[in-house]
Parts: sequence; structure tokens; C-alpha cells
Amino acid sequence: MSNRRRCPLITTTATAEGLGEFIDASPSPFHVCATVAAELEAAGYVRLYEHEEWTTAPSRNYVIRGGSLVAWDTGDGNAFRIVGGHTDSPNLRVKQRPDRASAGVGMVALEPYGGAWLNSWLDRDLGLSGRLAHRVGAGVEHVLVHVTEPVIRVPQLAIHLSEDRKGVTLDPQRHLDGLWSASVEESDVLEWVASYAGIEPSSLLGWELMTHDVTPSRLIGARDDLLSAPRLDNQGTCYAGMRALLDSEPSNETRMVALFDHEEVGSGSERGAASDFLATICERIVLARNGSRAEYLQAMAASVCVSGDMAHATHPNYPDRHEPSHRIGINGGPVLKVNQNLRYASDAVGEAVFAIACDSAGVPMQRYTHRADLPCGSTIGPITAARTGLTTIDVGAPQLAMHSARELMGADDVPMYSAALQAFLSGS
Repeated sequence: MSNRRRCPLITTTATAEGLGEFIDASPSPFHVCATVAAELEAAGYVRLYEHEEWTTAPSRNYVIRGGSLVAWDTGDGNAFRIVGGHTDSPNLRVKQRPDRASAGVGMVALEPYGGAWLNSWLDRDLGLSGRLAHRVGAGVEHVLVHVTEPVIRVPQLAIHLSEDRKGVTLDPQRHLDGLWSASVEESDVLEWVASYAGIEPSSLLGWELMTHDVTPSRLIGARDDLLSAPRLDNQGTCYAGMRALLDSEPSNETRMVALFDHEEVGSGSERGAASDFLATICERIVLARNGSRAEYLQAMAASVCVSGDMAHATHPNYPDRHEPSHRIGINGGPVLKVNQNLRYASDAVGEAVFAIACDSAGVPMQRYTHRADLPCGSTIGPITAARTGLTTIDVGAPQLAMHSARELMGADDVPMYSAALQAFLSGS
């Protein structure tokens, strides 16, 4: 690591290189959960299952529900400190009948997931990942698949074939299918993926498959001070929050990380932030240590959640697209996000909590607000606040090219972001 890197006051194990490795191992929400789970178990955390009885008070545990994960280290008090984030990212996903033929070549049928910046997915070498459900005897098993080889490419139209040589408007139904094989006869996508995963193709019952850029994450720039990677939104928070939990000091409050799937499409699923997942886990923690329903409600009223998502850095080529008095700098430190129309959940009470955490961590805090004449995106923050009643603050790390197939952030921002989250979890 370069000597020029800014270091927070508190000790953190989060690095830009570590985030790159995390991202490369985690091409889908299911892989994010698996990667986090492996780190947690190495630190002594034990997996619990929702369908089983929790007979003793949970201490250092985690639960996975599909592509979502909640992990915690139980404190002696009756309150929670929670870092929230999401595991999913915009991409191109495989349709249920993926085999297509066009112009004599084999194609795989794809459709956008979330607010993918579609032209960024053209002319990239793409792999496949996700999970498969297959029959084993009288039951069903689920396996993760991670195709690291470039097996799909969505080719751009040649400029000579454009009507005005200024490009084309992409139709998500007609223009995003990927080239799979030069031969139509060799275009059985699901059979190929099943065989790659080591299962019998005839046993395949269900699948959730998506594409990812196979180019590895890497530090770039003349001073290696930038991180170029896919899925920074929002694996930057998944990694920073995980490291913050593992690095933070035990406190009276229960320290928790809650990572949800499906934020990019509204969170309205059984494992999204709008589900009962977080509230159920919090209640079961209280009940498992012989607390009452009233004590659970008291705990939630005393708890606070930092909703972590990535933030828009001021774009050097488009500074006019940003609020003039709220410049957000790359390598400028964590970002507090505020929106008067509640696209972000931050209020004065929460702002103070995060400002104190950044001060304790010894990192600068930036304040972001969206231009009033542009529509503002949202996060799990308002959903979590409304669903649970928790005091919730929206924060993030600055980045460029959000929702592109490949994104960019400052290398220094990784440890600073994680250090601020660590200070928050420690009650600083």
C-alpha cells in the first residue's frame, strides 16, 4: 500500500485491496453472503437457522435468508447498533428460457435488473453466477455457481450502422441478449451451467442467474489511489460493515450488520429491507435471553441504524449535475446523506450520531444533498426506519459511475468508511 494513504485514528483492517478481493469473490448476492459468512466463521461466529429453536441466548451469530444476511455480537444491554446495507447490484439477468438464436448464432436471453446503466454492459467479457436448485433423491438442494470465464458478450452496434453515427437508444427487450456461441446447435445455456456446477442437467429445477464483468478489481491511477471495480454499489458497504463488526470493541449494545437483497428493485421481497427479516431477528435475540415482548419494543426504541450505501462523488466532467455548495470529494471521507423529501432517512438526531462516530474515528465527514431539480435515488434507510421505528442515518462512501458495469472510488475512502462504521458500532 502506498505511503500516501490517509489512515484513520482507530485501527481498521479494511483496505482497498481487501475490498477488491471481496468483490471478485462475490459476483452475486448469494456469494456476498457466502463470503461474509466465511469471514464471520473464521472469527468464531456460529450460523443459526430461522426454522430451528434458539434454546440459548445467541452471542456471536449470523443468519442467512437467501441473498440476505444478519450478523451480531450480543451486548449486555437492551439495545442494538446496526449497520445496514444491500447485497445486490444492477446487472443483466438470465431469463427463464434463455436459449435464443439470431442471425445463425446462439444467444442467451438477458434482461436488466435494477437501474443498470445499460450501455456500460456492452462489449464487456461477462461471466455467470447465482444459485441453482436441483433434485437430489426425494429432496432439493441449492448450489452456488460462479463462472469466472468470459462466456457472454453483448456486442455494440458498429458506428457505421447507426443512423446518425451518434449511437443507438437501447431497447432492453431487443438489444441486450448476449452472444453465447457461434453455433446455434451449441446454445443450451442451462445444460452448460448445470454441468459447470457439477450437477446433472436433468435434475435442474430452478435458477437465479446473472452476469458479471470478469475483469478483476484493481488499483489504478498514477499513485494507485483509485479502486476500479464492479459492484462497489453496494459491496463497498458490505465489506466495510463486515470489517467494522469484526474490528469493533465489545460494548453494552448488541452490534449488528444487516445486509439485504433486492434494494435495487424496491426491497419488497421476503428477504428485502421491507420484509420482517431484521425485526424478527432482533426480537428473537431478545426472546432467546428470556426477554419479553415489551423489552423487545423498548430495545428497538433505544436502538439506532446506519443505512450504508454508496454516495455520489462530484463528477469532474459534470460538476453542474451536483448541488453547487455540496462538493463531495474522492478520498474525502465518509458521506452523510440528507434529503428533505425523505429519500434518505437522516435527521438531526441521527446526523449527530454519525458526526460523533467520524470524529472518534479521526476521519473527515462530508455532507451530501441532491440537486432539487433532479430526481433523487433512495436506499434501505427510509424503508428500515418506517418498518422498524429505528432512528436511521443514511451514509456512504463517495464513488463515480454509480450503476455502471464498472465503478470507481478512492482507495483511501475504504479504510475511512469502515473506521467510521467501526466507531459507530463501538458506541463512540
